[in-house]
Amino acid sequence: MQPHNNPIWVMSSAFPGLSLEQVIEKTVGIGAQGLDLCVFRRDGTRNDHIATHLDYENFTPDTARRVIDAFNRAGLSLSIGAFENLIGGDSVQRRRNQDHLLRLIRMAHLLGGDANGVKVGTFVGYHHELGAQEGGFQKNLDEYVKVFAPIIRYAEDLGVTLLYENCPMEGWRAAGYTTTFNNLPGVLAARKLMYALIPSPAHGEIYDPSHDVWQHTNPADVIRETDMSRLHRIHVKATRNLQNRTRTHWGSMYPAQTVQPDLARRAGIPLPAHDWDRHNYEAMMPGFGGSDSMDWREFAEVLHERGFKGAFEMENEANNSKGTGNLGATVQGFRATVGFLAPMLWPLGEEGYAYDRTGHRPLSESVPGDIPLRTMDDLGQ
Repeated sequence: MQPHNNPIWVMSSAFPGLSLEQVIEKTVGIGAQGLDLCVFRRDGTRNDHIATHLDYENFTPDTARRVIDAFNRAGLSLSIGAFENLIGGDSVQRRRNQDHLLRLIRMAHLLGGDANGVKVGTFVGYHHELGAQEGGFQKNLDEYVKVFAPIIRYAEDLGVTLLYENCPMEGWRAAGYTTTFNNLPGVLAARKLMYALIPSPAHGEIYDPSHDVWQHTNPADVIRETDMSRLHRIHVKATRNLQNRTRTHWGSMYPAQTVQPDLARRAGIPLPAHDWDRHNYEAMMPGFGGSDSMDWREFAEVLHERGFKGAFEMENEANNSKGTGNLGATVQGFRATVGFLAPMLWPLGEEGYAYDRTGHRPLSESVPGDIPLRTMDDLGQ
């Protein structure tokens, strides 16, 4: 049996204040083999993720050549992404998010697309007004097809694959809202329905097990039921489920709710401290600062049994690492996770567990010719 040799990547969301060159340097120092560059809108509505490590407004074939050269000199692989609500929310922002995704698809194409392993990460989002109606989930699936069918056709024509992340975005709306399901691919059933509705191979997923852990679902079981042709990368982030007063009072089936603070005080019940404080968990980096609530060995073994050879991409949102705002602690969290994953993902050699670079393929420097920027209006939407 051949030893496993999955590459480990860094997601650049943890370094919003660094330049592209600095992020590349940090990634090499961490000991990773690839980098997923966040390219969020500069005028977007999110304040939790704001990293923009490529100039999406002035991206040309010459820009692509410079980026490819920088990654090849560093020996790194590459992808890009931005994660927004594309089927719901404010109608003006929704349209801007959709057009921004088309920008990223064009950029990925100029960077070599699937031939260079350059995918585009995205959310889908959720249309809450439709979702509140009877049959609201099906109506969101219908809205997904309306928006994404032309986007996926465009990506497929350009040789680019879209990858959905499965975060439900449970804190995306104010805590006064009853539900916390804010991103359609947040559960396995939704992803399977999405692929059935749009059979194109030009979309798949980045699976993040941490989101299923707080939903009391075993990520290894999810992988056993996953169509592996759709699974391109794994997000590495950990969840520690908290056994606290909030869980005791509000249970584990629904999010903690918001009521009038004076009423809560008189009743002696806990309230959410903020929008993300509704499901009683702590975000962690595996192997850094304590144990989490997942069996990573079982998870990795099931992935390998099912033939997964893709990248494990570290997304650092840990309270004791990226959450400190301290660059040193952020890098420490990444390095600790590389060491934690190494015995599960890399072959054992004379120097211990290490990634075998003999199969590493540099990014092709053959950049396609320029193509015009497209918008949703151009796609007939």
